[in-house]
Amino acid sequence: MPGYCDSAPGHPLHGPYHDGEYGFPSTDETVLFERLVLEINQAGLSWLTILQKRANFRNAFAGFAVDKVAAFGEKDRARLLADAGIIRNRLKVNAAIENARRVRALRDSHGGFAGWLDAHHPMRKDDWVKLFRKTFVFTGGEITGEFLMSLGYLPGAHREGCPVLDRLRKAGPRWMEAKPGFWALPPT
Repeated sequence: MPGYCDSAPGHPLHGPYHDGEYGFPSTDETVLFERLVLEINQAGLSWLTILQKRANFRNAFAGFAVDKVAAFGEKDRARLLADAGIIRNRLKVNAAIENARRVRALRDSHGGFAGWLDAHHPMRKDDWVKLFRKTFVFTGGEITGEFLMSLGYLPGAHREGCPVLDRLRKAGPRWMEAKPGFWALPPT
């Protein structure tokens, strides 16, 4: 987010997200799934809209408990599509449910969502996008990039000079583990 480090601090919603979550790593399946659902729902909207509705999303999607969302059926879809507290978009609602099922399947293949991410790290954004498109639904380039940056798999969440960047580096985001020069653009 260009300028996020300049505009977010002090804002009642952007500030806490910027200062304590954006770019910080997590291996918690609930956190990973929440971020995926929120990033999908942000498509075409502002991040502020998503942050304003975050508590409603958490309530509507069973606290982002993967097994519960994976078990959602038609009554749950209808409930979600009638819930004015979230984004009532059929494609996004269906994506959340289907992606919960796919995250659950990653437990068998990789021990979970975090294990799957770690098994493919490091990769450049374009490669991640291809992998996400094969693995999940409703995950284009922007959604995938923001998801990965927001959880420390891709660099760029904070600009140089942002006071949060030092704390982020101490938290050990995965992008820092790549070999020197990995994040430099390859010659064209």
